[in-house]
Amino acid sequence: MRYLAVLLFAGAVWGQHYEIGATVGYGVYNNGTIFSAAQTVQAGIRNRFAAGINIGEDVSDYVSGEFQYLYHDGHPFLQGTGVKTDIQGQSDALTMNALFYFKKRQHRWRPFVEGGAGGKEYIIAGPAPFPQPIPQVASLTTNDVWKVVFVAGGGVKLRLIPHLLLRAEFRDYMTTFPRQQIVPAPHNTARGVFQQFTPLFGVSYTF
Repeated sequence: MRYLAVLLFAGAVWGQHYEIGATVGYGVYNNGTIFSAAQTVQAGIRNRFAAGINIGEDVSDYVSGEFQYLYHDGHPFLQGTGVKTDIQGQSDALTMNALFYFKKRQHRWRPFVEGGAGGKEYIIAGPAPFPQPIPQVASLTTNDVWKVVFVAGGGVKLRLIPHLLLRAEFRDYMTTFPRQQIVPAPHNTARGVFQQFTPLFGVSYTF
């Protein structure tokens, strides 16, 4: 009986350290620019909805680690004087994040900051424009591109009832310009860090 009680107690303690949940939100991009002798055009990803999952573990009262997946339904585009074209696409971001809390896990409200890194794939789901509207400046291709991505953000978790959390947060996903997908013409220059500013709201189950 004593060993059974120890096991039950250990299981209860162990059961409070894990979290699995889903989030939805909206991705707003800070895009790049392509410079040419003919004209300068904006190049980037359309602002669209985002959704993802989180799987995490509290490693202490103030620190947890999370695997995060985020889908964003954004289309690559080129836009300049008299030109506005895009190609159907989306992105998948897979990251490992560390969350640093300002309160212990026993508190109902747990504000946090987070940061991490991983990979982000810019995926094309539709045909390339034909003909290309401004090939002398840049072209949109059907190449899928993987990029290293860095994430920074913060938010708050609210425990509604035992084992059920609401979370609200803001994340900034940062990659370099995907030049194999939005391809500058020879001798043109692409500049800019692609940043996906993403407010998210979600629900999680802890166990």
